[in-house]
Amino acid sequence: MFEERLVEFSRERLGGRPLPDDLRTMLVAEWQGRAEFRDLLGITFLEAGKPHPFLDAGHRGADADPETRAIDAALAEMSGHLGIVAQSDKGWIGYWLHPDEPADRPPPLIQLDTEGSYWSMVGSTLAEACAADRARYHDEPDERVAFTLIADRLAELGLPLGTRDYDALRDPEYAVNPEKLTDELIEAECRRRGLA
Repeated sequence: MFEERLVEFSRERLGGRPLPDDLRTMLVAEWQGRAEFRDLLGITFLEAGKPHPFLDAGHRGADADPETRAIDAALAEMSGHLGIVAQSDKGWIGYWLHPDEPADRPPPLIQLDTEGSYWSMVGSTLAEACAADRARYHDEPDERVAFTLIADRLAELGLPLGTRDYDALRDPEYAVNPEKLTDELIEAECRRRGLA
């Protein structure tokens, strides 16, 4: 029923890569008008046609200074490595898809805040990462207990996580550090334009 939309979402957000099972489940639920995952995890999936945050420079006029244009060009290049799929109250959430990341493990989950800073997210799946993030702000003061409660609720909704144990969540390691790469791309773009 939603296969065409799923294919389009994959093409637009993940460069055509296969959608992880948990993402597929949550997208279909949202498109069916079910808000349980969105409310529990505090995320909203990006609508079709909504630009990547690094490509949304529409607020700047054509008269932007040369350094700003160089930064925008570098960020446009970075956008190809960030599969942003959702938005939260802190920014955007997605997958780090740099080609040098090992193909034998799930891509690391990453959060991009409104200041352009990157935050790694623990967990092997988007649902785990968002559940871990929400556990820090849950009514339960112990994030480990909060994570278990969220994991149990997700399982009730038909989306079991790989673990109910907060301490067992995968802590991602990057083969290519996103912040360092961003800095390198900005410096290279500034040099290319004669600004450095």
